[in-house]
Amino acid sequence: MTLAAPWTGALIALFAWWFSTGAILALVRWADGQSAATRLALVVLTMPVFGFGILGFLGALDTLSVEGAYIGFASALALWAWVELAFLTGVIAGPVVTALPEGTPEWERFLRAWGTVAYHEMLLAATMLTLILISWDAANSVGLWTFAILFFARISAKLNLYLGVPRINVEFIPRALAHVPSHFRVAPLNWLFPLSITALSLATMCWIDRAMTSGDLLSPGGVVGFSLLTAITALAALEHWFMVLPLPDAKLWRWMLPKAPTPKTQKIRLGSEDAHGL
Repeated sequence: MTLAAPWTGALIALFAWWFSTGAILALVRWADGQSAATRLALVVLTMPVFGFGILGFLGALDTLSVEGAYIGFASALALWAWVELAFLTGVIAGPVVTALPEGTPEWERFLRAWGTVAYHEMLLAATMLTLILISWDAANSVGLWTFAILFFARISAKLNLYLGVPRINVEFIPRALAHVPSHFRVAPLNWLFPLSITALSLATMCWIDRAMTSGDLLSPGGVVGFSLLTAITALAALEHWFMVLPLPDAKLWRWMLPKAPTPKTQKIRLGSEDAHGL
């Protein structure tokens, strides 16, 4: 199996998703027992990850070789990973840092929910816009599409959590963001979820179609690029299904994390019931 094989790209994307998620959760779990200054220092010390992501993204724009496809993909993941680390440590989150009071009107609930993640969302949007500007008409758009998939899938996931889904995992919520789950809603499927799943499924099938039907017209790097995009989009859809189906998804990473600073039996109240699971 070579790096140019489509299945290799899909498997590498799967491993990168699993390992990068576990690495971020492990760092956040360690930082959760530290002071705010230590968490800030962690985010600052890991800023080279963001810098290497930018450099890799720029370096892969000129050619869509097999290596360029992988570098563009990995660079987008590096950019995303650093921003997520900054959010989960509470360093770049939002101005609202208190739990949602009971009886809050819906309009105020929305504003407060936005306030819990405002700085994080603005940083992601600014990064997305910057990537679009610097990669406009570039030969290699794998990195841009990778970040775009993660960006829009994350917006979809957060909106679904706000509107209400049956299963919400709070096991990995760090202390710095302990107020965030109070803005979630445990409820039967909302109107957005079917649209989210449909959009992600159609996007996945689109990438598969491009990789298979255009294989003779594309360079090997193009085929690998579409394979990477297929895998990451399918995984985004899977993460949406985790909010509905009773799957033991937390076991994918729990074994590789350091011991939690608080007991695992601690519960976080979500509306009228407690929910566990990713």
